[in-house]
Amino acid sequence: MLGVLLLGVLARAGLGSSGPIEPQPSGSQCIEHDCFALFRGPVNFLAARQACERLQGHLMTVRSTVAADVISLLLSGDSSVGPDLWIGLHLPLGCNVPWDLGALRGFQWVTGDNHTSYSRWARLDDDGAPVCGPLCVTVSVAAASVNGEPTWEERQCEAEADGFLCEFHFEAYCRPLEANPRNQVAAPISSTYITPFGARNADFQTLPVGSSVVVEPLGLTLVCSLPSGAAAGRWSREAPGAWDCGVENGGCEYACNTSVGTPSCFCPDHLDLQADGRSCSVAPTQKCTDLCEHFCINNAAEPGSYTCMCETGYKLAADQHQCEDVDDCMMVPNPCPQRCVNTKGGFDCLCYEGYELVDGECVELLDPCFGSNCEYQCQPVSPTEYRCICAEGFAPIPQKPHLCQMLCNQTACPADCDPYNPNHCQCPEGFILDEGSMCSDIDECSNGECRKGECRNLPGSFECLCGPDSPFAGQISTDCDPIVVSNKGDDDGSGEPPFSTRMPASTLRPPSAGAVHSGVLIGISIASLSLVVALLALLCHLRKKQSTAHAELEYKCGSPAKEVVLHNVRTEQVPQKL
Repeated sequence: MLGVLLLGVLARAGLGSSGPIEPQPSGSQCIEHDCFALFRGPVNFLAARQACERLQGHLMTVRSTVAADVISLLLSGDSSVGPDLWIGLHLPLGCNVPWDLGALRGFQWVTGDNHTSYSRWARLDDDGAPVCGPLCVTVSVAAASVNGEPTWEERQCEAEADGFLCEFHFEAYCRPLEANPRNQVAAPISSTYITPFGARNADFQTLPVGSSVVVEPLGLTLVCSLPSGAAAGRWSREAPGAWDCGVENGGCEYACNTSVGTPSCFCPDHLDLQADGRSCSVAPTQKCTDLCEHFCINNAAEPGSYTCMCETGYKLAADQHQCEDVDDCMMVPNPCPQRCVNTKGGFDCLCYEGYELVDGECVELLDPCFGSNCEYQCQPVSPTEYRCICAEGFAPIPQKPHLCQMLCNQTACPADCDPYNPNHCQCPEGFILDEGSMCSDIDECSNGECRKGECRNLPGSFECLCGPDSPFAGQISTDCDPIVVSNKGDDDGSGEPPFSTRMPASTLRPPSAGAVHSGVLIGISIASLSLVVALLALLCHLRKKQSTAHAELEYKCGSPAKEVVLHNVRTEQVPQKL
């Protein structure tokens, strides 16, 4: 009878009546965003297609085993369904060779494409004859395959099948009600659901947006709606305020309470209850910045709402208010060229040993000696530092470490000779060139350099340990018996001893003096120079008498003043008398 009624409705629609009465599905199933419904009654392909489209759907596409399982599930619950049901697969007008056209053999879905990973044709032509349309496809229960899946059969589109299958897609969905009223001691009560395409049932896994539910013991009717900005549907009603707290928490966004006699919704301290009596939003007196850990943005399009945001390097936590660090080093590609170390809100880039970070890139370190001004040789001491070294017998000059000077810390060392001119040799200060291109230490102590003190000869120099009768008793100096210069107008004479200090062995420093008149300084200088020359001449003359060899005398007189006196002595044939 339903089939006759359906055909009659379709016929009246074709005659220009006010509109057909939509058929009711005899079975339906929903899987998240997609729902499928079974309609019974004899109908041709065109009428079935139009009926699905009026319900905002289309004839079912069976592209996978999941869809095939849905069909088996729908058919298993209705034994009155005939063997053939229209699905949304048809062959347009024309002929083709099915073997060259893939799994669908040239057929197309009512959605206008031929994409599929599934096909179950009941029979295939072996002679390779072309298949000519228009043809439509039914799913047949009677000709089920070996594994029990309904198979596909080609039918003339004008012929009548025993029913049809519709498919619907929805933007969002709701879960079935959590209904267990607190004033009910018995098990949870059942509810009746009604879908937008007319299916009525008490057992759904999901309900599409637009579905309604009736909880008869409470006289409660709710609708699945999609709140603004939400991703999932929610059960609600037009009337404000809470309903029974045992059904979906009374519709309250935060808490439902019946302590005041009737169900009421409550919000946290920092939120206000909205006009619907169930939703919560930012209180007008509450500062947005107090709600979020980093940044809070008020939503101008929806007064009272806000969005939390985090600083760079952080992301919102699950509560959508706190911020948690993002491990930047786990990003792909890695933000660092070699090594990445995550930090709070950021990261640090490091390089392997032997590399240096320059403008965000790890570059190989240059030799630290590159561009150095070492006179002899450069020696790296770290990736960025170096030191200058000298050849054997030389040492860096303290004030100019990149230059080298001769050094001998023994009584004799090889001289530094020009390889192209062996007669041109040099010795360190305090040494004299000897035979065999050797530099021998000058023994200043044998020349009586230290009077009123003990003389100690050192390689290249000497030092005096001043005796008790010296003005510098107990001190180390190069002169323990300083020359006293008388001041003009002072019969007794007075002199200021030179400042004594331990000086470098190879360098003699003039004694420091206080501030005196320039005329006095000139007089003192002339008198001192005359006295020194006289004393040196006398000393060399005495040494000549005691010397047994001319070479020894030359060996001992090393200073320029000594050489002048020595030259004069050598030119005399007869020793002078004092």
